[in-house]
Amino acid sequence: MPRLFGTDGIRGAFGAEPLDRATVTALGVALGQELGRAGGEPFVVLAGDTRDSTPTLAAWLASGLGRANVAVRFGGVLPTPAVAFLARRLGAACGVAISASHNPHPDNGIKLIDAAGYKWSPENEAAIESALIALRPAVAAENEPSPPSLEPDPELGALYRRFLLEAAPGPRCLAGLRIALDLANGAAYRLAPDLFTRLGAEVEVFAAEPDGTNINRGCGSTHPEALAARLRAGGFDLGVAFDGDADRAILVDETGEIRDGDAILYLWADALAGEGRLSPARLVATSMSNLGLERALGRLGVGVERCNVGDREVVATLLAEGLTLGGEQSGHIVNLELATTGDGLQTALHLAAIVARSGRSLATLLGDFERFPQVLTNVRVQRREPLESLPGVAEALAKARRELGLEGRVVLRFSGTEPLARVMIEGPDQRQIENLAGSIAAAVAEALG
Repeated sequence: MPRLFGTDGIRGAFGAEPLDRATVTALGVALGQELGRAGGEPFVVLAGDTRDSTPTLAAWLASGLGRANVAVRFGGVLPTPAVAFLARRLGAACGVAISASHNPHPDNGIKLIDAAGYKWSPENEAAIESALIALRPAVAAENEPSPPSLEPDPELGALYRRFLLEAAPGPRCLAGLRIALDLANGAAYRLAPDLFTRLGAEVEVFAAEPDGTNINRGCGSTHPEALAARLRAGGFDLGVAFDGDADRAILVDETGEIRDGDAILYLWADALAGEGRLSPARLVATSMSNLGLERALGRLGVGVERCNVGDREVVATLLAEGLTLGGEQSGHIVNLELATTGDGLQTALHLAAIVARSGRSLATLLGDFERFPQVLTNVRVQRREPLESLPGVAEALAKARRELGLEGRVVLRFSGTEPLARVMIEGPDQRQIENLAGSIAAAVAEALG
């Protein structure tokens, strides 16, 4: 069996390995056995997104945990960051979020979160994986009936909502704002409108009618075009698009311009630095963040620490460097004063509050943030080999780097969750970087496509 855990847990098509009954049940047994070694009466907080496969995966996992005498508190439909919060608030041995995040249906996934609210380390995931592989044949040979569906505990969602309201900058911090929310037909579809309304905003919602199959379909943070069009029609101060499990959020300004995680990092850092709350004056961004972010933050006296792609890498770098704020272009933003993982609801609430407090428009607040032209191209691959060891790819990369010199960047990497190679190029000239990205993508496709 190939390695199951990627950069963000286990992910794949529901019903096929690794998201089949035998593997997920064996995962529950292996996880339960590991948690039981600490003694006591461990329990797990479990919740997931709106995919029609989520209740079944939850039941399979809970069945495996039960065999290892580990109890489950099931939150039903809740964002992934809610699981992280609840695990540490309730003293759980572990949290498990069932979601494929921004992926389309019929994908799903399983994310493990430790008792402190952080994603499990690759080393711990590898140990669990070894144990579940050993357990899987016996589980697969069983002819057990399907376990019953779990009954959600409404107290868990209520606790998370109360936490978000208490962590907001003020009881009516969004008063005067008219906000459009794209809920991606995902995990925040009930919670987000309630929160924004309670905090004083006038709210209009989109993609808030999940049917089990429409999560992220033409909506959400990966497809914000409809939201942007609505903003361009006028009448809103800003828009927010979440992904399927609401650990990401991106903004749309009042003119309809999409503002990604780089813009969010700039605006949040500017506000925190202005309040004397960004000390040391640095933040964490990944290798994919735009050069324009570094230049704009530099003018504020704020430095940028780069790390590899992935929210786990962002959090690890924040902890290692003693920093507070970091994130990804995708809108996965982490503020360790508020949460242990990316929380799209926290991000959206606090950024909207900055707009309300300033009395200025979002576009005006981002007036000094200017992006470098950037191209991101995805290439579907059949296998993975060290990219720079492939002669044609190495030649195309070297050519691009020579032409760009110090005025641009080239990043070539494999996706951690999909069979894709990603080519990202930044530079001063759009046509030039498009041509260079095309050359690299063609070389990758020829070698691995």
